[in-house]
Amino acid sequence: PADMSNLWALACGNGLPVEIIVSVDKSRVVNRMGKKKDKKGKGAEKTALKTAKKAEKKARAEADEDLEALIAEFQELDRKRTQVTEEPCAPPLPRCNGSLVAHPEKEELILFGGEYYNGQKTFVYNDLFFYNVKKNEWSKVQIPEGPPPRCAHQAVSLAQGGGQMWVFGGEFASPSQSQFYHYKDLWVLHLATKKWEKIDSSGGPTSRSGHRMVTVKRQLVVFGGFHDNIINYQYFCDVYTFNLDTYQWARLSPSGVGPSPRSACQLVPAPDGSVIVYGGYSKTKVKRDVDKGTVHSDMFVLSPEKGSTTEGAPQKWKWAHVKPSAINKPSPRCGFSSCVTAPNRAIFFGGVQDEEDEEELSGDFFDDSYFLDLENKKWFLTNLKGRKSKRRRRRAKKDKETQSSESEDDSRERDEEEKSGTDSEEESMPLVPSPRMNTLMVAKGKILFLYGGVYEEGDKQVTLNDLYALDLHKMDEWRALVTSNPQDQEWLEESSSEEEEDDSHLGATGGKNSGNASDSDEGGSETKQDHPSVLSGENVADFFSRTKDHWMDLARKSAEEEAETFSEKALKKIAFQMAKLFHGEQAKVTKDDSQEGEH
Repeated sequence: PADMSNLWALACGNGLPVEIIVSVDKSRVVNRMGKKKDKKGKGAEKTALKTAKKAEKKARAEADEDLEALIAEFQELDRKRTQVTEEPCAPPLPRCNGSLVAHPEKEELILFGGEYYNGQKTFVYNDLFFYNVKKNEWSKVQIPEGPPPRCAHQAVSLAQGGGQMWVFGGEFASPSQSQFYHYKDLWVLHLATKKWEKIDSSGGPTSRSGHRMVTVKRQLVVFGGFHDNIINYQYFCDVYTFNLDTYQWARLSPSGVGPSPRSACQLVPAPDGSVIVYGGYSKTKVKRDVDKGTVHSDMFVLSPEKGSTTEGAPQKWKWAHVKPSAINKPSPRCGFSSCVTAPNRAIFFGGVQDEEDEEELSGDFFDDSYFLDLENKKWFLTNLKGRKSKRRRRRAKKDKETQSSESEDDSRERDEEEKSGTDSEEESMPLVPSPRMNTLMVAKGKILFLYGGVYEEGDKQVTLNDLYALDLHKMDEWRALVTSNPQDQEWLEESSSEEEEDDSHLGATGGKNSGNASDSDEGGSETKQDHPSVLSGENVADFFSRTKDHWMDLARKSAEEEAETFSEKALKKIAFQMAKLFHGEQAKVTKDDSQEGEH
C-alpha cells in the first residue's frame, strides 16, 4: 500500500502483545461469531486501504490494549468485594459460548460467562446465574475473587463437598474483537459455601479455547481446542486428565490412531469409563496465505486399557476409530450441542452447515435432534410425539333418509359410544426450538433443558436467551419456559455515511477515485515502495526472516509517529503483519502482470 501508516493501522488492528491473539477460528461462533467473511475480488491493496481507517480507529481507541493488564485490573477490583450477594433477576441477557450445568444437590441450573456480539462490539461476561427448576425463576449471584470474564470455556458439576462446578480455559476478547486472550486456568466453585477457588497445579493443558471437558470417574478429561497468535495457529488433539483426589494434571499418551487436531467437537463420557469424540472443526494451510477449513464427522473412542493399571503406574489409554451405521447419522455440521441424558444415551441438537463461496459465508441452521446409543454407537433420529389433546366425539345430526339407511349394527355402535362418552385423542404438531447452533444443553433428572444459541438473518447475527424444557420420558414436545423476541435485539451496522467516508478516504490516501474492483489494479506505482522486493517463490515466513530488520525499523518509526509504546515482542508481531500485507500485495501484482502478459 502507498501509505505505510495504513499498514501500521491494519497491523495494529490485528492484535498486539504476549498472549494476545487474533481469533480466526471459524468453529467458535467460537464458530462464526458474526464475523462475516471478507469479500474477495477487490485486490489486496484496496482491501487494505479500505480497512485502514476502521483499523486505525480501533487502534487509537484501544491503543496498546494489553488484555493481560485489563484482566489483572478486573481481578484487583473484584478482590475489593467482600460479600456474596444473591438477588432475583430477569432472565440473563442474550449470550453464547457460556456454560450451563446442573446443580448436583439442588433443583437448579448454573449459567456462567459467555459472550454477546451486537454487530460492532463484543461483550464478554463472568456473571453467574442460578435457575430454579421448580419455580422457573432466575437469580444472580456475585461471589468475590472469581474467574475473570471468559467465553468458549468448559464447565462440569460434581456431587462432592456439597456440590462443585469446575471451569477450565476459554478466552477473553476486546470489544472490537481485534484482540483475544486465551486462558489455561482451572477454577472450582464450591456451591455449598458460595466460594471460588483457583487451582494451582502444573503440567496442565496449554492456553486454549474451543476445547471440551467431561468427568470420568474421579478425573476431569480435557481434549482438543485451538490457539492463535497472529503468526500461526494451532489446533490440538492432546488429552489431559486432572485427578480430583490428588489435584494433579497428567498428559495422556494413548496407543492407537486418534482423532486429528480439532476444536468444537462433542465429547461424551460413556458408562464403561470410555470417552467418545465426535465431529469438530479444524483449519489447515494449503498454500501461501490460504487456509482450508474442515468440518469433521468422524467418531473415536478413548478407553482405558484393561489390565494396564499397576500400583504406582499411570492408567494406560487407547484410541479406536468407530464407524457408526450411516442410518440416521446427522449430516456434517458445526455448532452441534450434546448432553448425556441417560447412563447409556446422549442427545445432540441443532448446528449449522456452512455454504462458502468467493463472496460470502452463509449457512443452513438446524433444529433436528439425534440420540446416540453410547454402547452400540448407533444414531437414532428423535421422534417427538406431540401433545395429545382429548376430543369428545359428538354424534352429528342426520336427516331422516340417512338415518333410515344406517344399519342396525352401526346405530347400536353409535348409541353405545354416546352412552359411554368415548373420547378420541388428537396429536398436535410438537413445539421445537427454532434452528440454531451452539446452544447450551443440560439434563436435570428426566428433564432436558436447552438455553439460547445463535442463528443468522443475512448479515445479522441473532443471539438468543430463550429457555426450553423437554420431558425425556414423554418425548412429546419442548416447553418454552422463557421466550425471547429476536426483533428486540440490538444490532448495530455501519451506516451508509460511514461507508462513503471510507470510500473518500480511499481516494485521498490511495490517489484513486471511488471505483469498482478493477480500479484496484490500476496505478501500479502506488505499490512501488522503498521496501525489500519479494523473491520468486518466497513465502511469507522466509520473506520476513530475510527482511526482518527493515520491518522492525518501520514498526518502530510508525510507533514513534503515533506516540505509541510497545514491547519488543509486540513490535515484532506488528512488523510481521506489515511484511505479510506487503508480501500479499506484491504477489498479487506479480500475478496480474503475468496474466496481462498472456493476453
